[in-house]
Amino acid sequence: MNKDISSMTYREATQELEDILRAIENDTVDVDELTLKVQRSSRLIQLCREKLRNAEKAIDQVFNEENCEEPQKAKPAAAKDAPANGKLFS
Repeated sequence: MNKDISSMTYREATQELEDILRAIENDTVDVDELTLKVQRSSRLIQLCREKLRNAEKAIDQVFNEENCEEPQKAKPAAAKDAPANGKLFS
């Protein structure tokens, strides 16, 4: 389970966090190992936050690009029967 954190996916990191939490809740972690697990959990949480921030930035960028490329709304076409002087009533 002690895979190099820098190469982990978000899913792998959250799964390991869940495993650590279960082990701590079930008292299967001895005191000597507890400190190491807590430190590892801290690094995994940092990784997850970073991945979430990066995903958010990428999504925002896509939406910003979409909004910039959106075509301008066309002006309504002049009605065929509209008078040339622009007045509806004389």
